[in-house]
Amino acid sequence: MRNMPKLVLAALMTVGTLSALPAAQAATTYSQTKYPVVLVHGMFGFTSVMGMEYFYRIPADLRSNGATVYTPALSALNSTEFRGEQLLAQVKTIQAVTGAAKVNLIGHSHGGPTSRYVAGLVPNSIASITAVAGLTNGSPVADGVLKLTASNGLSNLLNPLAVAAAKVIDILSGKATAQEDLYKSLNALSTTTAKTFNAKYPNGVPSTYCGQGASVAANGMRMYSWSGTSQMTSIFDIIDPVFVASQLFFAGTSDGNDGMVGRCSSHFGQVLRDNYPQNHADEVNLLLGNVGLFNPDPVAIYRQHANRLKTAGL
Repeated sequence: MRNMPKLVLAALMTVGTLSALPAAQAATTYSQTKYPVVLVHGMFGFTSVMGMEYFYRIPADLRSNGATVYTPALSALNSTEFRGEQLLAQVKTIQAVTGAAKVNLIGHSHGGPTSRYVAGLVPNSIASITAVAGLTNGSPVADGVLKLTASNGLSNLLNPLAVAAAKVIDILSGKATAQEDLYKSLNALSTTTAKTFNAKYPNGVPSTYCGQGASVAANGMRMYSWSGTSQMTSIFDIIDPVFVASQLFFAGTSDGNDGMVGRCSSHFGQVLRDNYPQNHADEVNLLLGNVGLFNPDPVAIYRQHANRLKTAGL
């Protein structure tokens, strides 16, 4: 699967549109990491739709502070392995374009396992992985939707609707040929599949429930994570009700969650923080930065993390 000319061509086209600003234009060097920063989107993700980024205002801020930043375009709905192969092709292209020996992967939601898959294949090309609400142990939401739709035959209706929505996003974001499948995503993010995936790619996975994983792999790759534990953070955000409704799937669990990922399930590598007052969209500054008046600025969190990577020599 790794020798896929179409994927490589798509990667070249994508990276060609994502060239970072010249370093001379950076206002400061606060976030000037040694290796490029690659922001990996999650489920129903995109690079930019009608001027609105998935990582809203985050790439521009990192670039203005000296970082070289790329935002690869992956399938919005597919398996971790399929998305991982797409990301791998684009990482290789980024390395070819920049001459960088390694990259820093920062993956939100399904972008976390997707990044871990790539690190498992080419560990010496990855300086660090940061999982933002990265579903290390899967999600009750994925489990619940799979169980609910399997029991009443809704899967035949839900999958075409979800794929149609993903295709609209793909067209608007310039990746119209992306392959989409809701149930491949849900299966990948289920707690059962997460266990199998963790056994195959154990770097950074905590050995005890809700513990911290190793912060440094044997090859020197650093691993970090953070996440939130809020659902409704702004009455003006049309996405927040989705996370309020998804609480039904967390019934019986004692940990906090961001509406999609449990606090303990987000743990990976060095846990920087697991209780930001943010929901799953706030963690990437969606929708249009509407994250609540008094809540932490997601852009600043990414900026500070880039400085952390810089200080670590990454």
